[in-house]
Amino acid sequence: MNTYAIIALICVVVVLIAAGIFIGMRRRGNDSRPSGQSQAQAKSQPAQREAEEGGQAAQLGSSGSDERQAEPVQAGSVASKAAEKPESSSSSMTRLKAKLAKSPNPFGKALFSILTKDHLSESDWEDVEDTLLRADVGAEASEQLVDELRADARVRGEKDPQAVRAMLREKLLALVDTGQDRSLAASRPGAAKPSVIIMVGVNGTGKTTTAGKLARLFVAEGKSVVMGAADTFRAAAAAQLQTWASKVGVQVVRAEREGADPASVAFEAAQQAKESGADLLIVDTAGRLQNKANLMDELGKIRRVVEKNLSVDEVLLVLDATTGQNGMVQAKVFAEAIGVTGIVLTKLDGSARGGIVVSVQRELGVPVKLVGLGEGPDDLSSFDPESFVDGILGGE
Repeated sequence: MNTYAIIALICVVVVLIAAGIFIGMRRRGNDSRPSGQSQAQAKSQPAQREAEEGGQAAQLGSSGSDERQAEPVQAGSVASKAAEKPESSSSSMTRLKAKLAKSPNPFGKALFSILTKDHLSESDWEDVEDTLLRADVGAEASEQLVDELRADARVRGEKDPQAVRAMLREKLLALVDTGQDRSLAASRPGAAKPSVIIMVGVNGTGKTTTAGKLARLFVAEGKSVVMGAADTFRAAAAAQLQTWASKVGVQVVRAEREGADPASVAFEAAQQAKESGADLLIVDTAGRLQNKANLMDELGKIRRVVEKNLSVDEVLLVLDATTGQNGMVQAKVFAEAIGVTGIVLTKLDGSARGGIVVSVQRELGVPVKLVGLGEGPDDLSSFDPESFVDGILGGE
């Protein structure tokens, strides 16, 4: 073999070896690539699932802006399987009456300490009136009570603490007015079915919470309840109502989206309560006071649309007892807007401003029917004037 042939053979061998090396490297690369891709896919699957779920949630959220999704929907029936059993109404009444009678109310103690002095000067009587005014009894009622106490003190000349206490108790009971009917329409014999209660009040007074507690009271009495979440403007108001309702297996009618028409929710709730034969419908409403005219229109509309299905038996105004005379301003606005039949005072226990019971009843001409005496789910009770006055005076 000549030199050229040898060189050509060597070149062919080198080319073949190089080609073999190149092909081997390609195969190794292809073998490893699927493994790398499967790992990447495995890592990306949770992210993809999250993205898909997020997309679904976004679609659900965005669908709320669609007018077709603004219709009220029913909720809460599933929770009835694990419903709580509320405290019985008789047990709750006994417990809360005792709690109210023992609540440390400072303005009663101040009155008692002044009136048990041996000699009452003009300055002392001025202190009595100032104490009543600070307790939000109201100017007219305070003046009336002072005049009556002065007359009784002069006639009787009593200085015995027990006699003074009995006299003061009598006068305070007269101011609170023990003769008013404080029963709820739904609890009276021959009540309409469903009986309708509309809850009104400024946001922050405990209105939605009170609606939930009121539902518990009626469930404890064996009544079936439907609730309407017509406060569609406050974030999470419907969810808050749903939480209360779910605990005792009460159905809630609510809107799909925030900002939906409150009247449409109230209408649907009334329709549902009627069709299901419920004993009671409780409608929670918005409490914005930025624009008085809009508020009046909104609440008036809610009442009108409910009455297309059912008569409204009760409109309960929820007031925070600690707000004092500010609460009186609120009370007037709501009374003008929808017509109030009763008052619910929250945070009444231990309030230095418990005199609002007197002033709000005089101003609106309607009774305090319920009081909130704590944070517990069953800490709502019918208002008992005698327990309240005993709380003011600090008990026997």
